[in-house]
Parts: sequence; C-alpha cells; structure tokens
Amino acid sequence: MTRNPDGLVLGTPRFNDTVLMQTAAGNGLETAWRQAFQKLGAKAAEIVSGDFAVALRQSDGNVFLAIDRFAIRSLCYRQVGDQLLFAERADELADANTEVDPQAIFDYLYFHVIPSPRTIFKGIYRVPPAHYVLFENSQLTIAPYWTPTFKEVLDQPFDKLRDEFRALLQQATARQLDDGKAACFLSGGTDSSTVAGMIGLAHGAPAATYSIGFEAEGYDEMAFARIAASRFNTEHHEYYVTPDDLVCSIPMVAASYDQPFGNSSALPAYYCAKMAKEDGVTRILAGDGGDELFGGNARYAKQRVFDWYQHIPGAVRKGIMEPLLGTKSAGALPLIRKASSYVEQASVPMPDRLQMYNLITRLGLEQTLTPDFLAQVNVSLPLEHQRQVWASARTTSNTNRELAFDWRYTLAEIDLPKVTGTTRLAGVQVGFPMLDSDLLDFSLRLPDDYKLKGLKLRWFFKEALRGFLPDEIITKKKQGFGLPFGVWLIRHDALRLLARNSVFGLVDRGIIRGEFAENLFSKHLQEHPGYYGEMIWISMMLEQWLQTQRAGYKVCV
Repeated sequence: MTRNPDGLVLGTPRFNDTVLMQTAAGNGLETAWRQAFQKLGAKAAEIVSGDFAVALRQSDGNVFLAIDRFAIRSLCYRQVGDQLLFAERADELADANTEVDPQAIFDYLYFHVIPSPRTIFKGIYRVPPAHYVLFENSQLTIAPYWTPTFKEVLDQPFDKLRDEFRALLQQATARQLDDGKAACFLSGGTDSSTVAGMIGLAHGAPAATYSIGFEAEGYDEMAFARIAASRFNTEHHEYYVTPDDLVCSIPMVAASYDQPFGNSSALPAYYCAKMAKEDGVTRILAGDGGDELFGGNARYAKQRVFDWYQHIPGAVRKGIMEPLLGTKSAGALPLIRKASSYVEQASVPMPDRLQMYNLITRLGLEQTLTPDFLAQVNVSLPLEHQRQVWASARTTSNTNRELAFDWRYTLAEIDLPKVTGTTRLAGVQVGFPMLDSDLLDFSLRLPDDYKLKGLKLRWFFKEALRGFLPDEIITKKKQGFGLPFGVWLIRHDALRLLARNSVFGLVDRGIIRGEFAENLFSKHLQEHPGYYGEMIWISMMLEQWLQTQRAGYKVCV
C-alpha cells in the first residue's frame, strides 16, 4: 500500500468559472480545485467539465474526492481508522492482508467487469461516475453531483441543428488534440470514421489512423476502415491480430488492470494503441460514446419493439395472449415459439428484461458455480444495482433512460476502462471527443425521435453527417474490434491450452464446477464457439489476474 498524498489531480478539467480558469492556468490545477472546494464545498465538481479525478486532503484531515461524469478517470479510496486513503488504482491501496471479495468475483462473472463502487478488494471502493465522496469527522458521504437530465427541445429546424452539431464535433475534436501527431483509432464504424474526418478539419491536415483486422470470416471489417481512410486521405496503418498474439499478450493485459477486466476487445485495442505508439503517436483519439449519446445500439430498437406490447389492452394481454402463449405446447411451432418468446420478454419490466439472456444466469448458477462459492455471495445484488441506476435518470422517455443506463455500464464500466487501460499499457494518452461536455448537453436536448426514429438507429447523427461520411459507413451494421476468440480456440492448440489451464485454475480455486469446465471444452465450445467462448474468455481473464495479484486465493469452506 503506497504512501497517501495530500492531493491527487488527474485529467484535463475545464473550470466553468473565469477566476478558477485563470487560477488553473497560472497556479496549477490543484490550487484551482482547492479554491473551488473552499467556495462551493461538495458542489465543486458541478462547475467542472472534461475528464478529471480529484482528491484533496484538508488540514483538518477531511477529504474531498470526485471524478468526471463518465469516469474517464478513476479514483479509489479506503478507510483506515480515522483516515481516508485514496489512489488512482485499487491495487495501490491493497496490501498483502487485503482480502479478495467473493461478491466482486460474482459481479465480474455477471457483468464481465466489476462495477463501481465495489472493487475486487474488500474495503476498497471506486468512486462511481459523476459522484463525489466527502470524508468529514470520520464519516463518509457518497452522492452524485450530476444526474442525467433530459430536456428535449422540440420543433428545432433540422438544418440549424445539423450545423450546430457539426461545429460541436469539430470543436470537441480540437480540444482533444495535443501538439504531437494527430491520430485516432479507426474501426470503420460511424464514430471512429467521424473522428478521423473531424481531425482533418480541426487539425488542418489528415489524421493518422490505426485499424485492427482478424483473419476470420464475419469478424474483419478492415474494408470499411479503408473506405474511411480513403475518404479523409488519412495516413492509414493496419495490423492483423493473430492467435499467437493472444497467447503472448493475454497474461500481460490481464495483469495490467487493477482488478479483473473481461471485455475481449481489450486485446485488439492494445495492439492498435501499440502500433500507434511505435509510430510516434503520443495521444490517440477514440470514438467511444457516439452510440450511447445518440441512439446507435441495436438493443434500443429491440427494446422499443418490446415496449409496444404495453400498448395492447391489458385484458387482451393478461386474459388471452399470456395464458395461450405461456403454455408448453406454444413452443411446438416456430412462429408460435417466437410469439411466445416476445410476450415472455415484453412482460418483464426494464431493466430486468436486459438480463434475461445474461450469460452466467442462462448457463445456470448452480450448474456453473460451486455451492461453497455461491454460499458467500448475494446473487440478487447485480440486478438491484442496475435497478437503482435505471431509476436515477430524469426523463419520461424509455430510449433516453436506456442511453443514461448505458452511460453508466457500457461506457463508464466497460468501454472506457478498456480503452484507457490498454492505451496506458501501450504508453499513449487517449481522448474521447464524443464525450465532450458540449456534445453531451446537445444530446440531452435533442428530441427522443431524433435518436431513434421508429426503429432507425441514431437517425439525426447519420443524417447530419450525410455527405461528410461515406454512404457505405452510414448504412453499415455496427461491429467494432470484436475478437473471434471462440473460433480461434477450436483451431489453435496453444491458445486452447492457455484457456483450458486458466479455466481449470478457477476450478482449483473452488469457484467453477469441474464438470461444467470439462463440458465447456469437450462439448459446448464446438457447438457454439462464439457463445461459450465468451464464458471461457471471462474465466481466463479472471484467473490470469488472480495468478498475478492473488495467486493463493481459494474459496473458503
């Protein structure tokens, strides 16, 4: 456990106060933060935008912590007696006696990450996005300083909105560039292609773009990256990740995080950032956030279809449809089976509906995890966590509520840690233009049906950039840096051996049942490599992290 400083200031905050802005420029960020806290107390973070994490210890021992709205920056804390210790990483606050939290392991298997405020270590917590922590007289207060509040402005002329949007995108991109080589990730999707094009406008010269490909059918979208690179005349770079790359880098990437992290696209993101670093890039921009701010994920349209069910008269739903379609015989015919599945899902309220196909619960908790491990955890806590987040957004729109929900889970807990963690490992900084505060404010007032028009995803975003982005990219399906891990497991002996040894490491620790692990490799993987490959991946990354940080951990009986 490292010595705790009196102050820790990370990121590039922008103070929405002229005096504080001048103080930050002349006397440094910590001085500006201390003045903001003296003036506003716990509300200090309300007047700050950009990415930041701040920790201030006062002369009386009281402590103030806060992080930005999307948790681009990270901050952890631990109470020891009458002191509050803090650090950027959870493992910096742990010592040899700090225990692993079994509930955190279950949360990881459920989410594939460990959502804040919990961390893998007992007694060590992470500040949630858009929250502050106040430690006064040995008492902790943890609360949000900002809550998503959607105030749709209707009847705005499209042309005016389009011009404002494009100007904000260019401004946001310019804010994220440094004095070095202007560069960005380029998956060939809408967001990364937009960033690549906007760099050319903001920088006055084409971007350097970096793309990852896979020699696996259905996973490689390098063709779209090349279309974007050609349109914007970028200095384009490509790397094809191989199974041998995974065998080499999985232990290193897993160990680089301060707790288990199971998003499989972390590996290709690392190789992309590594390629940029070797090319002399000091800061690379990423397109994360566009889908979540402007309605681009396919599940938004899917959930709208389920929401239509609630418009059917209750007497018809409860008295006819559900009794008929809920019977065992309803599954005999394919068409009836689909109708039955629709009614089953549509009858479940949000956000519970989103977890009906959760990987670990669909596989069966009792069939997958040992009785001794399950006895130490509360399996209902992850869903309770989600229900609280779901209810917190201020909006009457189901689509907007889904967006705010994804700001917490998809962005703050998964996608952003993936990119910040792998770029840090590669030795480059990263910026997220799509999460600029002015773009966020713009999205909060954009009408609901401009994000999801009928079943058309991110309608406004695409129409506003029509003519700027190539048509092929506007109409393509979302993919990203998806990893063909399950397919490669079947074909590559060394990768399968690494994965198998890792999964059976969790068997030895008393977390996963041995029979389930054996069936994963002998039967299930061959039947559905993508689906069961995901379970193998998250298990492998958990075991690889434990081998580095807590090699002796076993479930207590």
